[in-house]
Amino acid sequence: MMRKQIIGLVTAILVVAGVAGYAWWDSWQAKQRAAASREALAVAPAAATAIFSYDYRTFDVAVANGSGFATGTFASEYFKTTTALKDSVVKEQAVVSAQVSASGVISAQPGRVEVLLYVNQYRRNVNISGEKVDQNRVVLILVKVDDSWKVSAASAL
Repeated sequence: MMRKQIIGLVTAILVVAGVAGYAWWDSWQAKQRAAASREALAVAPAAATAIFSYDYRTFDVAVANGSGFATGTFASEYFKTTTALKDSVVKEQAVVSAQVSASGVISAQPGRVEVLLYVNQYRRNVNISGEKVDQNRVVLILVKVDDSWKVSAASAL
């Protein structure tokens, strides 16, 4: 009889310890996701502004600034895209100024956050009169690289 009670007690202790361990782990993960969300959301508007803005007079500086927010295959794509764009930007004397009007987290993991941004691009060039505004919705995927958040993918909605 005593042996069954000991086995029952040990089983109950193990179940309680398992449930407590899972609850602690789940709480820790939630805190990690919340911290990642805050950190990435703080970087995302500056990243979008840098990546989606340029001025024909300082194009290379703008691209270097945008590149500072990029990582992985996105950094390569950004370089290729901006290299291909440079001649027409200079020829058309294009100026594009991106401003983020709203942002929010779509999903978050400790090392990866998906952010939705409402980006207005104010553009002017020799082919248009005045300034035009393009209202864009962009999803950026930010990943933690060392101690900073970098854009690993961007897509328009």
